[in-house]
Amino acid sequence: MASPSGLQSGLSGGLQSGLSRQLFEMWCSDKKNACVIPGYVVEGTLAKTIINEPKEVTLMNGLTDPLNMQVHYISFSAHADFAQTSTFLKELMPPNIILAHGEANEVGRLKQKLIIQFADRNTKIISPKNCQSVEMHFNSEKMEQTIGRLAEKNPEVGETVSGLLVKKASTYQIMAPDDLHAFLQLSTANMSRRITIVYTGAFGVLKHRLKQILESVDSLPDEESEGPTFRVHERLTVKYESEKHISLHWRSDPISDMVVVESEEATKTEEENNKKAEKVIHALLVSLFGDVKFGENGKPVISVDGNVAHLDKQSGNVESENEGLKERVRVAFQRIQNAVKLIPLSVS
Repeated sequence: MASPSGLQSGLSGGLQSGLSRQLFEMWCSDKKNACVIPGYVVEGTLAKTIINEPKEVTLMNGLTDPLNMQVHYISFSAHADFAQTSTFLKELMPPNIILAHGEANEVGRLKQKLIIQFADRNTKIISPKNCQSVEMHFNSEKMEQTIGRLAEKNPEVGETVSGLLVKKASTYQIMAPDDLHAFLQLSTANMSRRITIVYTGAFGVLKHRLKQILESVDSLPDEESEGPTFRVHERLTVKYESEKHISLHWRSDPISDMVVVESEEATKTEEENNKKAEKVIHALLVSLFGDVKFGENGKPVISVDGNVAHLDKQSGNVESENEGLKERVRVAFQRIQNAVKLIPLSVS
């Protein structure tokens, strides 16, 4: 829109609200002003109304004002015609064509012409209504490229390639962990860990226990260490520190950390393991029967629906007037004990 004092462009074409509507209402009654409407306008809008140059227009406040300004309509649309659209589609040859944002009858005509044009191809042409969802499925192959030291030799058929899968932009790359700093702005570090554990048992017995559990346990020569030392799975070093302490040394990673957990368990005495087993057994009995208490003699007393059972954990015997409850408790305790009871390690 233009007035003697200037030109205002880039406004809403429908003149329905906002700055364009405010300027229109300020300028519409002066014949020295003009409004230029380029391209397509929607039915029912103020822009569509003033193209017909009515004598007066309704303002936003409900009042009317005379329309004295000049109104010009120029067909200047950014939309393509059928010839341009069909040429564009011939170049692309897409498998799916969606027609949207158009008058229903015209969209229908365009759809029929495109169906005829692409009759010899498996092209899906869709003209959804407003708010109608459209689903399309695409099958794409993702390729991963090995780089760095993993790409130094071609793998044999059936050989497993192990590395880190890295997504960079839209590409996938597999690289060795040590190559991260070379190809990405990432740095890697090794974490060496050491803990000291209270252990008063014989160092040889600890080694035997670990060998029973983890198998690969090897003593280190005295010249390579200060005092008795052995290695577990080439990952963990167990060192004798004093009569009451040992130390564990390892480079942290998921597998080594698991080895450390197993080693810590092996350092616990039989008394500590039995206490832990007792707690687990009691918790499992509570989860099965609910009301589990200890009697005066320290034996568990289990109450279910008014029936009472007394359990002797040493022998596994159960006393109860209710035969059904008696059998349930006996079987449950036997299974719990088999699951929780530690496997004895022979020192011979």
